[in-house]
Amino acid sequence: MDATTLKGGEHAVLLLHGLQSSPAELQPLAKRLNQAGYTVHVPHIRGYGFMHGDPPRSVTHWQDWHAKAMAEFRALQQQHSTVAVGGLCIGATLSLSIASELGDEVSALVLLASTLWYDGWSIPWYRFLRYAGYYTPFRYIYSYREREPFGLKNEQLRKWIAREMSHKDSSIVGASKLNLPAIQEAERMIRAVKRTLPDVIAPAIIIHAEEDDVASPRNARHIAAHLGSKRIENVMLHNSYHMITVDNDREQVAKETVRFFNDVHQLSR
Repeated sequence: MDATTLKGGEHAVLLLHGLQSSPAELQPLAKRLNQAGYTVHVPHIRGYGFMHGDPPRSVTHWQDWHAKAMAEFRALQQQHSTVAVGGLCIGATLSLSIASELGDEVSALVLLASTLWYDGWSIPWYRFLRYAGYYTPFRYIYSYREREPFGLKNEQLRKWIAREMSHKDSSIVGASKLNLPAIQEAERMIRAVKRTLPDVIAPAIIIHAEEDDVASPRNARHIAAHLGSKRIENVMLHNSYHMITVDNDREQVAKETVRFFNDVHQLSR
């Protein structure tokens, strides 16, 4: 899916989707923010996001992801009074990466299902074996296949995703397979971001599911404890797994994000 831009008012929001995924997973949130008056831009970053037909060797370095996200921020900044940033999963990690560099230029942050550790209850025990493949030709052959519950507690949506995954190479929750080069670059970025959390000073709302199957609530707690931000809010969801922007609590995610951004920008809509 190509980049999505929803034109709104003078305050803009840059939203970053997850690893090897697409802007589709952020559409419900993007639409609600736009309805609240925000200009919302959800870019597709080549070498980070999913693109049909791209081989594993097309994955770029995480520094390239960072540079592209920074360029997208600067473009919004030229035309809007403020720019807030947010992301889902590794998109939240990428948001933290640029926020640590931009300081108070970021008006606000929304961190959704933030991932600094892949420690959720659905992560297979054998996942540690990926390290053996990082530095061999095997890294371009093996892919981690997404499996149920696909980050979704909503059973009806999960069944639909399972059907999509069975005959397509992607769905609204991302690619049907994650290749090793992408996972390796994500983990390199995670290591860098953990060191720079104190440099993040933008007001932040951290939204996480207590039953997140990919990244446990430990991730949200760690970020809240180490950010340099003076204003931090934590919201725990009780009826979703990892894909909180499309799962059962998607309305609460949108409502809390709009409320927080309005408070930061002192808007009343």
